[in-house]
Amino acid sequence: MVTRPMRIASVIAAAALVLAACSNNNNGGASGGGGGGGGSQTVSMLVVFGGDELKNFESALKPFEDQNNIDVKIESNRDANAILQTRIDGGNPPDVAGLPGPGPMAQWTRDGDLKEMPQEVKDTLSSEYSDTYTAAGSVDGKLVGIFAKISAKGLIWYNPKAFKDAGYDVPTDDASFQALVDQIANDGTPPWGIGLESGAATGWPATDWIEDFMVRQSGPDKYDQWWQGQLKFSSPEVKAAFEAFGKWATSDKYTNGGPKKELTLAFGNSGDCLFADKPACYLVHQGSFMSGFFETNFPDKAKAGETYDYFVMPAMQFNAVTNSGDVFGMFNDTDAAKKLMAYLVSKDFQEAWVKTGGVLSANKNVSPDAYPDDVGKRAAEDLANAEIIRYDASDLMPSSLNDAFFKAVGQYLQNPDQLDSILQGLDDAQSQAYEQ
Repeated sequence: MVTRPMRIASVIAAAALVLAACSNNNNGGASGGGGGGGGSQTVSMLVVFGGDELKNFESALKPFEDQNNIDVKIESNRDANAILQTRIDGGNPPDVAGLPGPGPMAQWTRDGDLKEMPQEVKDTLSSEYSDTYTAAGSVDGKLVGIFAKISAKGLIWYNPKAFKDAGYDVPTDDASFQALVDQIANDGTPPWGIGLESGAATGWPATDWIEDFMVRQSGPDKYDQWWQGQLKFSSPEVKAAFEAFGKWATSDKYTNGGPKKELTLAFGNSGDCLFADKPACYLVHQGSFMSGFFETNFPDKAKAGETYDYFVMPAMQFNAVTNSGDVFGMFNDTDAAKKLMAYLVSKDFQEAWVKTGGVLSANKNVSPDAYPDDVGKRAAEDLANAEIIRYDASDLMPSSLNDAFFKAVGQYLQNPDQLDSILQGLDDAQSQAYEQ
């Protein structure tokens, strides 16, 4: 199905506000006991994350399972978004699932697939969250999505020890940032580690780059016009964002392994080059969750503040940052599923998940001391105090355009001289997506 603009308008506007203000496969109906309850003690859940992130999520859920005698059966799949649509089409959705973004959320709500959140969830959001998170999770006045976690984007990760040994300084503005990248490249090491592989969603980290350049170079108004389908991809503003990313990402001199490696390297391994005995890169552009991959991939080397840290991508014409969130929805409103949704927004769950690292919470009652290190605590503060915040643009776009965007960045990396035709193709995809 293609997301219609009418189907995303309310969520889109709210999502922009949000971010301007601040494994078993089960039949959903069978596992949940059917809509409306019946005392089922099983909830099926579909998520996209895996590895240690999944283990940490499961550990944060365990108190809920023990206290309520409810078994949360989690299926993890990197292609969960595509699987979810297939199961919805087949009338066999999981009870609860991570949602691809506000656009599909609005679509599934209006199609009658997503269920409204219980009153307990609404009460918690009213008292413990900014009211813009309620707005962002609502479609046509119905609360159908909750932010189980949020992420700060536009972070530049680096290894402080390697920086010190090489004589590099953390940049304080865009001019010193650009100079640092050139200095590292001229010293003989590609400055950037970039990994774009993510199953069916391969390419999404590149769209994050383009979004960061877009909002910093052209500002929030142009950024909003773009994801709303009012500003073409072939516009000078969007083309400039592609070219700013491409200056580094299409070059072997600037990127470890060059474009071919970027497209085959899993995004969670993009920072591995920071921890090589002889650094194979010095910079990684990725969200706040990246620290979890450092800790998982290098348990003996990764130490927050010592061997990994970050600085926010500096302001350009505009001082802006981007963010995103993991939105969960309920497709079967069983008693057990409703209890689970209430737990996911609770302070208890939020603090338990935050303590595992690489996770930020939108719950205002979560103590800063819950973050396991100063890096995580600072990421939460940087996001909360940002001058201009905008939600991940590709997540706000219709699903068909989002998919086309992912594919287009891969085409661009392989054929940078064909940028104009690639952007024209995205113009066509944009027109088709928003006219449906």
